[in-house]
Amino acid sequence: MKKFLIIAGEPSGDLHGGALIRSLKKINPDLSFVGIGGDQMIAEGLEEIIHLKNISFLGFVEVIKHIPLIKRLEKKLLSVVEKENIDNIILIDYPGFNLRIAKKLKALNKKIFYYISPQIWAWKQKRVHKIKKFVDKMLVLFPFEKKFYSDFNVNVEYVGHPLIDRINEFDFCSKKELFNKFNLELNKEILLLLPGSRIQEVRKIFPEIIKAASKLAKDFNLQIVVACSNNINENEFSEFQKKFKFKIIKNYTYNLFKHSKFGIIKSGTSTLEAALIGIPFVLVYATNYLTYLLGKQLIKIKNIGLVNIVAEEQIIDELIQKNINDKNIYNTISNYLKSDTKLSELKSKLQIVKNKLGTGNASTNAAKIIMENLK
Repeated sequence: MKKFLIIAGEPSGDLHGGALIRSLKKINPDLSFVGIGGDQMIAEGLEEIIHLKNISFLGFVEVIKHIPLIKRLEKKLLSVVEKENIDNIILIDYPGFNLRIAKKLKALNKKIFYYISPQIWAWKQKRVHKIKKFVDKMLVLFPFEKKFYSDFNVNVEYVGHPLIDRINEFDFCSKKELFNKFNLELNKEILLLLPGSRIQEVRKIFPEIIKAASKLAKDFNLQIVVACSNNINENEFSEFQKKFKFKIIKNYTYNLFKHSKFGIIKSGTSTLEAALIGIPFVLVYATNYLTYLLGKQLIKIKNIGLVNIVAEEQIIDELIQKNINDKNIYNTISNYLKSDTKLSELKSKLQIVKNKLGTGNASTNAAKIIMENLK
């Protein structure tokens, strides 16, 4: 039975990793998988070495603090690969860790597939030389990524975006079902908040967005719902619930995207999901100040939001770092909520993103390429 080592370090990677494992098993049900992932990959049969929630570090400063754990984990992974004679490796995004381990695995003459490119076209472009040296096949999700890697003579294939399949196949509930299930107020539309899947993100972002959301809810007759990541303990919000009125809902994000009036969403995969489902929103992002200063020096592109990058134009407002304050958030969103025309234009522009990402089948395409190129 052929075994893969597979590594995903973030919830979005876990989501796509689960779909990829499922597609690989459709081709060959006898395949097995060991490595790092989350609940989605484990549900598809991953034998976990560590759950990704234990390694979801954010930024340069946090990584430095966790170096001893990272080194122990690398040693464990290399030991498993040698002990179980694993020849084929699948790395999913998470570049800080995955490119380090790729170098060590390549030294052991392993075949390395990299599914979901790190955003090296945005910053740390020099990483492309490491990828060329240590990765046998890059499998990318965006058309512009194929061009980027081809320019550096990297062995690359564009497979499409897995979110297209996930959303097309998703069984949405009706608005009435959603409101009844969570006892939401029928006479008020939802203002949806997604403050992130890492604890550091939530603590940085939530205090300002809840202040702005509370004023918006009052002025535009809305109710606030926080779509809480499974990685975040609901107790993180308990202090705010003493002062502000909002509901916390887990595991219903797609349905909330479908049936909400507007969103305030932390930069990341969620913004792409929101655009594909069609909810108008503003993007917010904040991190440790030192990490932000370092990143600002390195980022090569105008926008950080995937929606704007894919569209190749500014569709979504981006509120970043010091610009995340309750006044800015309120003013930006109220401009849309006061004007049906502006809101309708924003919704229409989101369709550009969907059109650019094509028809899907990403995990199936990726699985076929992997199986055709096994060591």
